[in-house]
Amino acid sequence: MNHKQNIFIILLVCLAIFFSNLDVIYVNIMEARNFITAREMLHYGNWFHTTMNLEPRYEKPPLPTWLTAFSASIFGLKSLFGLRLPAVLSVTFLILTSYFFSIKIFQNKKQALINALVLATSFYIIFSGRNGQWDIFAHAFMLFGIYHLFLALESNFAIWKHWIITGVFLGLSFMSKGPVSHFALLLPFLIAYGIVFKFKNFKLKWTPLFVSIFLFIVVGLTWGIYIYLTDGSSAEAIADKETAAWSNRNIRPFYYYWSFFTQSGLWTFFAFIGLLYPYMKKRVTDIKTYQFTFLWTIITVILLSVIPEKKSRYLLPVLIPLALNTSFYIKYLIQKRNKLSKTDKYIAYFGFGLIAIICLAFPVGGYLFLGEKLDGFYTSFIATSIALFTIGILLLVYLKRNDFEKAFYLNIAMMCFIMVLGLPLAKTLYDNPDFNNISKLRQNNTTKNISLYSIDKISPELIWELGEPVKRVKRLNDLPQQNTFGLLINDSISNSLKQKYNNKLIEQFDINYINKNKKGYKTRLTTKLYLLENK
Repeated sequence: MNHKQNIFIILLVCLAIFFSNLDVIYVNIMEARNFITAREMLHYGNWFHTTMNLEPRYEKPPLPTWLTAFSASIFGLKSLFGLRLPAVLSVTFLILTSYFFSIKIFQNKKQALINALVLATSFYIIFSGRNGQWDIFAHAFMLFGIYHLFLALESNFAIWKHWIITGVFLGLSFMSKGPVSHFALLLPFLIAYGIVFKFKNFKLKWTPLFVSIFLFIVVGLTWGIYIYLTDGSSAEAIADKETAAWSNRNIRPFYYYWSFFTQSGLWTFFAFIGLLYPYMKKRVTDIKTYQFTFLWTIITVILLSVIPEKKSRYLLPVLIPLALNTSFYIKYLIQKRNKLSKTDKYIAYFGFGLIAIICLAFPVGGYLFLGEKLDGFYTSFIATSIALFTIGILLLVYLKRNDFEKAFYLNIAMMCFIMVLGLPLAKTLYDNPDFNNISKLRQNNTTKNISLYSIDKISPELIWELGEPVKRVKRLNDLPQQNTFGLLINDSISNSLKQKYNNKLIEQFDINYINKNKKGYKTRLTTKLYLLENK
């Protein structure tokens, strides 16, 4: 395949995986925060002093929210497609960057294509790329900056274009999620590059390096400096809160991330094999490049493990060098298909064969699991079943012929069909009989024009669905003196409120899509609306 065909394939896969069915999955807490901030930018003009529920929200820089607000101004705040589109474009940019970057690293277009497709179909890349959250923006901008930094470092001369682009995009990454990607992606890259390739001819590059750092400061830090100068007290309080969270919240042991390769989902087994350095060093033709991708991956995991606060989603940057590293073994299976050892054949049969079994089992397994829930979804289920069953059969056929290249592309096709045809089946799991969206609050004549207050902290998802801010008060005395107002509260009305106000329960809202008997049910997604009147 030539270069243009590779790009076409990558874009086609991205179109299927990231652009399709963007409105199927409901808004999660990370998205809600971003979307609320974007809405308040459009409604109240809070573009620099960013807010959530009209309270200062400086925890994250505003670049992704600016992009989300711009998209929402075109598609509307009710369009999940429009709200998630900037993240989708970011992940597509990330994957294309990874392709061009890997061409420079591998000097092999086929391996670069394998890398890009592995990255595009990795579990957490799919999850993050289809969600309006900050991480994917930060890492996409960072990888493009690293790509040009690599070109600048590899050159025997000071090529200003690469240094300028590096500085700007490192700044854009900082404007997306602060120093997260600099620590989790850039620093491991620099360490791995220094160990394997060394820093050559650097005497000529000091001046453009300083210019690059200056551009990073201008692009990345200007907003933060502005906030500290104009609203320093709020910024300091938020900074103290965030610093404490990193050392006191979601604390996990050092080894918590040791199963990091499972975040690649479909490629878990091959990713694990690719990390077996003693096994792989005999199977790669370019040992230095393999050492580089291996070290970049491992160092990223080690650095993330040092941070006390740990969450699975923080492993997102690891998947970028991991895809590069995994491509070595898949390329080896494809190139040496007829010269493989029995061990490698068994590994290939197991890795691809497991996917074949899952595809073949889906029609029966899916029907038994979903049962009556398939009513209204049979078209999606039948189409998905036909596609996956066909892929399962073809996988077995090509495995028998040791045609691992076609088996690889069938894996990619499987993921595309799941996202295009099968994702709507997720709605079959939405089974909460008490679901009552707070978005209908203003449809009631009794509550159509009342002011809304809360004493408890309301979840971002509820505020997002409501469509407007809710004034939060910390003391009962801060409640209004007007005759009638609405109070959103998680529990029943307290005795102190009853003494001061006449109260009436108007409605209970529950925006959980799954019923309360399941593990994923969250009480924070429920609230009660009381109508209060001064006695």
